[in-house]
Amino acid sequence: MNKEILIKFGQKIREERLKQNLSQEELARKAGVHRTYIGMIERAEKNITLENIEKIANALSLEIHFLFKNI
Repeated sequence: MNKEILIKFGQKIREERLKQNLSQEELARKAGVHRTYIGMIERAEKNITLENIEKIANALSLEIHFLFKNI
């Protein structure tokens, strides 16, 4: 499997999280997922589901399509 999209998506999540000055733990709490899950996404270790993409987008107050822009 080509992990390039997972790497780019994880970088986008990390970038947006840091812009909002959120820790992985804070983002996880807001999204209703486990703290380690956010780290795994950012490191491209997890193939994230659409449901969790929606949760994270909502937690970051972003529209889902923004997370895929330029990746």
